[in-house]
Amino acid sequence: MDLVIRGARVVDGSGAPSYTADVAIRDGRITEIHREGAASGPRPTGARVLDAQGLALSPGFIDMHAHSDLALLRDPDHSAKAAQGVTLEVIGQDGLSYAPVDDRTLAEVRQAITGWNGDGSDIDFDWRTVGEYLDRLDRAHGGRGIAVNAAYLIPQGTVRMYAMGWEDREATPAELDRMRELVAQGLREGAVGMSSGLTYTPGMYAKDAELTELCRVVAEYDGYYCPHHRSYGAGALEAYREMVELSRSAHCALHLAHATMNFGVNKGRAPELLALLDDALDAGADITLDTYPYTPGCTTLVAMLPSWAGEGGPDAVLARLQDDATAERIRHHLEVVGSDGCHGVPIEWDTIEISGVSDPGLASCVGKTIQQSADMRGEEPWVTARRLLIADRLGSTILQHVGHEENVRAIMRHRVHTGGSDGILQGFKPHPRAYGTFPQYLGRYVRDLGVLSLEECVQHLTSRAAARLRLPDRGHVREGYRADLVLFDPETVAAGSTFEAPRTLPVGIPHVLIDGKFVIEDGRRTDVLAGRAVRRTA
Repeated sequence: MDLVIRGARVVDGSGAPSYTADVAIRDGRITEIHREGAASGPRPTGARVLDAQGLALSPGFIDMHAHSDLALLRDPDHSAKAAQGVTLEVIGQDGLSYAPVDDRTLAEVRQAITGWNGDGSDIDFDWRTVGEYLDRLDRAHGGRGIAVNAAYLIPQGTVRMYAMGWEDREATPAELDRMRELVAQGLREGAVGMSSGLTYTPGMYAKDAELTELCRVVAEYDGYYCPHHRSYGAGALEAYREMVELSRSAHCALHLAHATMNFGVNKGRAPELLALLDDALDAGADITLDTYPYTPGCTTLVAMLPSWAGEGGPDAVLARLQDDATAERIRHHLEVVGSDGCHGVPIEWDTIEISGVSDPGLASCVGKTIQQSADMRGEEPWVTARRLLIADRLGSTILQHVGHEENVRAIMRHRVHTGGSDGILQGFKPHPRAYGTFPQYLGRYVRDLGVLSLEECVQHLTSRAAARLRLPDRGHVREGYRADLVLFDPETVAAGSTFEAPRTLPVGIPHVLIDGKFVIEDGRRTDVLAGRAVRRTA
């Protein structure tokens, strides 16, 4: 054998009780599992034997909601995810990413999601199709590959942008046909499904009929639909119900992104969401969801604006902000009406903390709420927010402190729950979930609070996600499966990242393997790039 992991507590991803075993690896696969006390011949030997006494061995964690679309190309180290034990990320989230595109669409989407991924000035955008982007991941960093594996969702907002620009109207039959073609092509080229951002322009301009038609294409290829749906605040339950009915009409599998219940109107209402999902599941629906184990959300400041302000794209947004009369209309929608960008809830400026800016000259805003910055300047918070949006050319990211711990705990217990970081890696003060989601589950919610057992939690973070992705040889510690594995100490594993120091790496995860190769060894990142694009299989 290439490697024998000796005497580990195997938490195999099935949810079954853990057991002690030696696990042998050869050519990137698990070739033998020798249980302690089993009468099955001699213990395996190998070129290297790793003593794993006191450590748990689990499948690699799958981040079902990641924003590493450019980070994987930019940073070969990518310890933000590798050090957590993440061996696969699902990117192309929230309906906005960088394939498929033409030259116009690429320029527009780069500007639109600068706050998520940077402006991309350091990236050679030498792809246009989904297949070309996946190939680019495979040949990244001089052909060595990427830090962790990555699967891709076709971004519906980008597809709409490509086919019909930023107009708030129904698609013509020709435009809808073009969108169907783009989705089908991306699925043929290896995408695992389609995402939407239905509080982000231009994807939010699509009505249910249009989305249903695209989901029918996704279903033809056995992919899944992953919507950031139309509201996580006022009308959240109605928005979840809309997605369930839409997926049922399209006969398409559904995965609900960052399935939270936020804002004051939803305090204590997670059981209502879970009852809705249970009814649909019991009726035969194919539904999963992901969450992150924190209460605040994270997005861009411009995302808070009403959808009508986004029509025409980023340059049109800036023009509206610079016009006093139009800016006053925007303020009224934000503060009085309840903007659809802010989930139908009037914005509370003391919950909006600036986490990152594109212009370093604006760094003094980071770590303060809009209300705090406004108070320091002696002005109304909208004046501060408007000035920042214009000065940073819409590139500012925010933490939105509107979540509820009881909802977080209730949803993570659900039978179709998986883990997703929703981690934005940009900005001076990113959300700690980008660096801490998976050890936060294992440390805080398993060991410290007992919300989940260790076996249950590992199942959520591994095999359940692999099943949604239709991956036949990942998500379990089983003979014949890929050796994407994590060794961690259940007694010490914890997120190092905090809101004060969000880029601190976790503790208690000494070893991470991808394809049988150590990407984290003795707690340190190696120079191994074993990650590749994981394509949808027929």
